[in-house]
Amino acid sequence: MNGRVWGYVTGGRTGRERRPAGRGRAAGRACLAALAAAGMMLLMGVMVAPLAAQTYPSKPVHLILPFPPGGATDVLGRLVGQKYAERLGQPFVPENRPGAGGNIGAELVAKGKPDGHELLFVSPSLTISPGIYKKLNYDPVKDLAAVSLVMEGHYVLLVRPTLPVKTLKEFVEYAKARPGKINFGGGIGTPPHLSGELLNTLAGIKMVLVPYKGVNQAMIGMMSNEIDMVIIGTPAALPQIQASKVRPLAVLTKERLPSLPDVPTAAEAGVANYVVKSWYGVMAPAGTPKEIIARLNTEWAKIAAMPDTKEKTQKFGFEAVTTTPEQFAQYIKEEIALWGKVARDANVVAQ
Repeated sequence: MNGRVWGYVTGGRTGRERRPAGRGRAAGRACLAALAAAGMMLLMGVMVAPLAAQTYPSKPVHLILPFPPGGATDVLGRLVGQKYAERLGQPFVPENRPGAGGNIGAELVAKGKPDGHELLFVSPSLTISPGIYKKLNYDPVKDLAAVSLVMEGHYVLLVRPTLPVKTLKEFVEYAKARPGKINFGGGIGTPPHLSGELLNTLAGIKMVLVPYKGVNQAMIGMMSNEIDMVIIGTPAALPQIQASKVRPLAVLTKERLPSLPDVPTAAEAGVANYVVKSWYGVMAPAGTPKEIIARLNTEWAKIAAMPDTKEKTQKFGFEAVTTTPEQFAQYIKEEIALWGKVARDANVVAQ
């Protein structure tokens, strides 16, 4: 290569036809200029990404909350946005975009500009939707980029006190003797609904869903003897448990909870592999620069470790947690596979 370029400039022989010296020099200069330009572009590409992370965010960030105001997604999402704003120096504006089981807000972000200024606050509904909707206008795995899992909560299985069972094992035996006659409540396609269907599969029973607008309404219905069982988050259940208005049979966790030390895990109570988490996380549009994703992830790790963050999340019955983007992305895939199978087995289809 060097011999050929030198030959064109000096007029030396290189096995090719001699070229006029002037034309050779011009070609050499053009070649060097092209190489210099390519090198500069490569250098600029290397420099731009870190610079984008350093200057991010350069304007207010819209945090899309895909459910109505007042619910857990809204309350916890606003807390996360507030903490991010304190760390990053720009407002994180909460924006409720409810509808279609959270899919309207998710689609909005999935099709948004991938610059880190529009983020999505996600819950298990994101991983349930692919299994119950015949068609989604976005792909949760391909069109969204994971930032971090940010909070985890816990579920407890409750029955009405008038039901003649004291343990989960007794409940399963009672349900097996009455296929199709034991019912449970929750919103169609929600985690409490599919958690009940998962129990059907794991325990070999046949409970029937009684649809309610939400799980809190289902628990009120159970206390009125309208239904037999409900699966609900521990914060909503604790006051009713303490008042003896409901009977807890198991927590759907790997270990017992400090808030319910006398309530066994499902595994302890006789149903293995019955672990269901309530969780929340942050995602961005696919294609968002990795440096911005990394900064959001790093900042959340710092936020989650703060004593006031832990105190506020525990107040709502959750724990502040953190993962790498890769770990959260893998968790999303695993949850989609889990709930997709549950939905198929139970023939659950969104209305």
